[in-house]
Amino acid sequence: MTRPDAAERLPERLAAHLEAGRHGDMAWMAENVDRRADPRALWPAVKSIVMLGTSYAPDVDPMATLGLADRGTISVYARMKDYHDTIKGRLKQTAGILAAAGHEVKVFVDTAPVMEKPLAAAAGLGWQGKHTVLVSREHGSWLFLGAIFTTADLPPDPPETDHCGSCRRCIAACPTDAFPSPYELDSRRCIAYLTIEHQGPIPREFRAPMGNRIYGCDDCLAVCPWNKFAAATRDAKLAAQDEFEAPRLADLVRLDDVAFRARFAGTPVKRTGRDRFVRNVLIAVGNSGDAALASDAERLLDDASPLVRGAAVWAYSRLASREAFDAARNLRLVSEEDATVREEWAAAGETAP
Repeated sequence: MTRPDAAERLPERLAAHLEAGRHGDMAWMAENVDRRADPRALWPAVKSIVMLGTSYAPDVDPMATLGLADRGTISVYARMKDYHDTIKGRLKQTAGILAAAGHEVKVFVDTAPVMEKPLAAAAGLGWQGKHTVLVSREHGSWLFLGAIFTTADLPPDPPETDHCGSCRRCIAACPTDAFPSPYELDSRRCIAYLTIEHQGPIPREFRAPMGNRIYGCDDCLAVCPWNKFAAATRDAKLAAQDEFEAPRLADLVRLDDVAFRARFAGTPVKRTGRDRFVRNVLIAVGNSGDAALASDAERLLDDASPLVRGAAVWAYSRLASREAFDAARNLRLVSEEDATVREEWAAAGETAP
């Protein structure tokens, strides 16, 4: 438990993170800076904040699938049903005790501009590591966070201190160098942001480093030494489903909208939509080196979505022969009206084998 004034001033490193979020698809992060910085700006009546941390530590190495070129890697938290309902239900149970005692309560799980990580640190659940994610001595980097705002005046817990020391494993592990300095994340370089939040084409400089990461990225979390103390979650509702651990790219690249919605119903993946997800899959296809997938990339050169067509151009250029690529380009450029797709054809034409 912590008090609302514990996070009334954003640390400089968090302010820098919010500043980076002012651009592009992350602009929503900076839209409510005042309310994020001070919980009382969100609800003036709040006197105490109860923070909940729920472990979702995996029972397998989350990086093990990165070496499987014909498979996709999905972030651990998205290999299960959407956690929001589960966490919210538990928060409401605790909040119900406070409400029964006559106190007002508000429950938040990613539903309001609440800075969960600094509040959780102030409540003693852990500290924000150099990768900006909360780290717990007991659960490592694998925690879902939720908050209960209440008018009850509760005694605060002591805050946790930073135990990262000189370790820089999370910074060194990042495939796209998304950490300009410790405790600072440039979201525009982060694979998790690029594959989940970013709405346009994946910037070319990050495509090869993405490898087969098709939804999120756990590298900086997975290498944290504190994870050695984290026992795999025994919560059935937060257990990873086998079908999402290492899905075949050949299956995913063939998903239409109906099939995508059916396959990922009730999971975090669904919120990206079919087009963005298949965009990510095509980047993995291009990185696979598997010529057998060239026909799938070629088929998607005619997809209804410009986002998918553009990614298909890049993937096809990596897998097809130069002769086949030139023939496909000459056939489609005549009728291609989307400027971004035309740019992809031009750029790929310079780098195709």
